[in-house]
Amino acid sequence: MHIGIDLGGTKTEVLLLNTHGQETFRKRLPTPQGQYAAILHTIQQLVDEAEQHAGQPCSVGIGTPGAISPATGLMKNSNSVVLNGKPLRTALESLLQRPVRLENDANCLALSEATDGAAAGAAVVFGVIVGTGTGAGIVVHGKVLTGANAIAGEWGHNPLPWPEPAELPGKACYCGKHGCIETWLSGTGFQAEYQLATGTTLAAAEIVQLATAGDVIAEQCLQAYEERMAKSLAHVINILDPDVIVLGGGMSNIQRLYTNVPQRWGNYVFSDQVNTRLVAPHFGDSSGVRGAAWLGANHHRLGRNGY
Repeated sequence: MHIGIDLGGTKTEVLLLNTHGQETFRKRLPTPQGQYAAILHTIQQLVDEAEQHAGQPCSVGIGTPGAISPATGLMKNSNSVVLNGKPLRTALESLLQRPVRLENDANCLALSEATDGAAAGAAVVFGVIVGTGTGAGIVVHGKVLTGANAIAGEWGHNPLPWPEPAELPGKACYCGKHGCIETWLSGTGFQAEYQLATGTTLAAAEIVQLATAGDVIAEQCLQAYEERMAKSLAHVINILDPDVIVLGGGMSNIQRLYTNVPQRWGNYVFSDQVNTRLVAPHFGDSSGVRGAAWLGANHHRLGRNGY
């Protein structure tokens, strides 16, 4: 049995999978805000409950924003800033009394969909999260690609490719740069574009509904979003040439993206034909926590050093 934990900014979720990938237990708790010790306690509580349900020791994998620095062993690049600079994996291994496989949440999305989801069987998978932030993970032949600096797939903190003059220098990003892809393609970035055009603050889903109903400004904002996503993913295709790109996060629920973005990205991909597929996650919001469980399964089989 394999336990997956999805440590999010607002909620922490546990999922118990059997060896056939079937869900047998799930629970969510609010993530304590700005309280590192309380976050550790919440994870321990969820693991204990899942293991009691399993009735046996289980492997544990955890998906979290950010990554473990190879240089220090401490967390870095997390938008849940209380985690940064903390020995999260070491602390959890001590608390849970077992090895723990910990990966970026976008890596977990990519692994889940590459294992038994929308990208099952694909050689190279790029899993994108477009939600509150924008990140991505890479899976090659069923294995997470972490990279020498533990930043493989950090797509959101590159500049928007082929920007229009009006898009320069770009909006300020929390990372300290301007014009990062995250500032354009995150849900908050999309909402900010609509607010700038109308003076009205709406949720992304409400803007999409307006566009569907024929609202001209909402439609313009959505078309601009599609063009920026096409450029940004074309940049990835030119470098990685993945078989499949899977979208996750709140913005992945916009169904027209799966048709309109591939129609646009051919203008920017350095090829006469683009065979890369853009797909929705088979497991929806559950992909991240499923990927975390598969992390633990592979760790259990292969040992502490993982893949």
